[in-house]
Amino acid sequence: MSAMPVVELQGISTRFGQTLVHRDLNLRVDQGQIVGLLGESGSGKTTLLREMLGLWKPSAGRIRLFGFDLHTTGIDEQRAIHRRLGMLFQHGALFSALSVFDNIAFPLRELKCLDEDWIRRLVLLKLDMVEMTPAHSSLMPAELSGGMVKRVALARAVALDPNIIMYDEPFAGLDPISMGVICDLIRSLNDALGATSIIVSHDVKETFLIADYVYFVADGEVAAEGTPQDLMQSTLPFVHQFVHGEKDGPVPFHYPALSYQDELLKRTSL
Repeated sequence: MSAMPVVELQGISTRFGQTLVHRDLNLRVDQGQIVGLLGESGSGKTTLLREMLGLWKPSAGRIRLFGFDLHTTGIDEQRAIHRRLGMLFQHGALFSALSVFDNIAFPLRELKCLDEDWIRRLVLLKLDMVEMTPAHSSLMPAELSGGMVKRVALARAVALDPNIIMYDEPFAGLDPISMGVICDLIRSLNDALGATSIIVSHDVKETFLIADYVYFVADGEVAAEGTPQDLMQSTLPFVHQFVHGEKDGPVPFHYPALSYQDELLKRTSL
C-alpha cells in the first residue's frame, strides 16, 4: 500500500431521518487500483459514491481525496479536486439535446481555456479511446444503443484525464457482448490514464475480472474485503452466497462454458 491513499473514508456514518445507511464505515483506495464496491440493493453503495463526489455530506466521519479533507477545504481547493474526478452514471446521463460530440465536448468547454480546434481533437481522441469513430460524433443520444450510450458517457467522464474515475453500475442493462466491451475499457482506460477507479456494481463476474480489491457493504458496514481471489474462497456466509449466486442455502450457480473464476485466473496469469 502507498503511504497516502488516493481516497480514504474514516468512520463514515450516514443517516436519512430515522434510517441509518452507514455506520462507522472505513475504506481506502490506493493509486492505480480498480476497487469494487459490492453489496445488495439498498446497502448504501451509491450513497458512498455520491459522498466521495461531494454531492452528499455524511452525518459523521471524514472523507479525504488526494490527502485533502473534502468538507473542510476551501471552495477553490474543492473545485480543483472535482476537476480531477470523472463520473460514469448508471444510465449514462447524456444530455439528450446534444450530439455525441457536444456531450463529450461539454466538460472541455467548461474549462474556457481551449479553442474549438483543440476541443475537436480531444473529442475525437476520447471517442477513439472508447472504440468509437468520428462518424459517431454527429449522432444524438436517442440514436445510440445501450452499449454505445455507456461508451459515450465514458468518453465524457475521461475528457479531462481524471485521476479518479467513478462508475455507478456500469454493466447495468447491457447485453453480454457490450458488458465485456465496457469491462475491458474500464481496465484499459485506468491503465492508460494512470488513473484510479471505483466501481459500484451488482455484477460479481465482471467486477471480479478487473478489480484489484473489493469491498462488500452490508448492514451499513464493510462486511468483508480483499482481492477477488480471496473473496471467491471466503467462508463468510453472506460473501459466499453473493459471490456464488446462491439462494437460501448452498444452491450451486454455474455460468455457461468457462466460469468467471477460471476466466479470472486466466487473465491474471497473462
